[in-house]
Amino acid sequence: MAFCCLAGCGGETEVEKATSEGILIMGNSSEPKGIDPHIVSGVLENNVIRSLFEGLVIEHHSKNGEYLPGVAKKVEHDGNSTVWTFHLREEARWSDGEPLTSEDFMFSFQRILTPSLGSDYSFMLYYIEGAEDFHKGETTDFTTVGVTAPNDHTLRVKLRGPLPFLPEITKHYTWFPVPKHVVLDHGKMGEPFTDWTKPGNLVCNGPFKLKSWRINDHIEVERNPEYWDAENVGINGIRFLPINNSYTETRMFFSGQLHLTYRVPPEMIAYSAEHYPENLRTEPWIATYFIRCNVDRDAFKDKRVRKAFSMTIDQQSIIDNVTLGKQLPATGIVPAFGDYPASKQVSFNPEAARKLLAEAGYPNGEGLPDIEFLTTDQDSAKALAEALQAMWLEHLGVTIKIRQLEWTTYLDTMFKQEYDLAAGGWVGDYLDPLTFLDMWIEGGGNNRTGWSNEKFEALLDEVQKTGDKGLRYKKLKEAEELFLEERPVLPIYWYTRNYLISRDVQGWNPLILDNHPYKFLKLESAD
Repeated sequence: MAFCCLAGCGGETEVEKATSEGILIMGNSSEPKGIDPHIVSGVLENNVIRSLFEGLVIEHHSKNGEYLPGVAKKVEHDGNSTVWTFHLREEARWSDGEPLTSEDFMFSFQRILTPSLGSDYSFMLYYIEGAEDFHKGETTDFTTVGVTAPNDHTLRVKLRGPLPFLPEITKHYTWFPVPKHVVLDHGKMGEPFTDWTKPGNLVCNGPFKLKSWRINDHIEVERNPEYWDAENVGINGIRFLPINNSYTETRMFFSGQLHLTYRVPPEMIAYSAEHYPENLRTEPWIATYFIRCNVDRDAFKDKRVRKAFSMTIDQQSIIDNVTLGKQLPATGIVPAFGDYPASKQVSFNPEAARKLLAEAGYPNGEGLPDIEFLTTDQDSAKALAEALQAMWLEHLGVTIKIRQLEWTTYLDTMFKQEYDLAAGGWVGDYLDPLTFLDMWIEGGGNNRTGWSNEKFEALLDEVQKTGDKGLRYKKLKEAEELFLEERPVLPIYWYTRNYLISRDVQGWNPLILDNHPYKFLKLESAD
């Protein structure tokens, strides 16, 4: 197999050289949209941001659902999990040596909630009392938001209701601090996409700082000597490579140019398992792949049409013949979470689908407007799109066109809702079913379907007012079933992570959210 050829003989490989220098080289799929924690919303952006910035707490390097101290050395609550107090480190510094204080967090929370910034992820702070009203412009007085700073090293957060796992949520980059003094040097608080994140300007607080950024070539970070725990950071830097083609990425791994791939193409999984069993990882991932429906378009205003398209997706066939990565058919939008049972509402039923489409006034697809399916320019994205195209033609008599765009253009097009159907997915931000449901509120930055439902949002509001787990799960289940009945998205599968990792990388443990804290990694030659 030509794409499996190894590197030429002789000489030190890139990985061998990088291991000796303590530099991790990892594939990162595509060029990031940006590295401003308050602007971006993607996994590949998250991969870079987590190296540069640190929140109040950080991910545990080997245990799911646990946290370790970050900027906050101590976390406590009022006994009801409604008022949380974070005691910040006196030694916390920005990478330019300036002190990091509670005022930076206050500024950061106000910034992401400022409407003019246009953050797609601002809803992640809606747990805070008054945050939603401020973000929606119902008040311009930030003192109505439940965050206070009693002193430079104390941050107090008052929530809308009990939330026992708030520290888990603060691991997410939307809760990260940004340097007030630098952001305001390059623009106003609510001004998006200013120059503060460019090389030479960026000031951060994580274990690494930005060394270089060459568009469509690499982003490299290096040790941040001002980081509070700098002496315990195990590697000297990370080089993120935006390798769009997964076959190219796999060849680069086999030829010693990468420590870690973003993915393995489906056709290469079996080969890798046979020839590189010590390097291939197939791990569960709390994530759902789905297709957004633009409910503002005539074709998808009727939920019967949306359900018909959903019920003619043969999920198991896609897994067996396209993705090939041991994924599971998504019978709901929320993967199984411990005591939270997965829904069974989504299924493959072409006969019922055809009846629904006819009831909606489109027998055998007749009369439907032209439909375009938006997806990325990844090689695997095209294969999946073509499989769906064939299924909808076979079972519904509907012909769709496929439109592939590079990552940032795809995001912009989808966010502007300039599509009929759009490939999508969601990786859990924290270990609770709510992370797969609260994004679908009206005006939610990551909703982008045009769909909303008052009863759905009322159920989510009830969830956020109780700390009783049984009641929470009951209300969440009701909300999910309502959402699936409306079917603004078409669930396809629950993800697995299939990737290749060098034996030189030490401390990279399986984590179901896949948010690996880089500071705990080490690089040691395995040969």
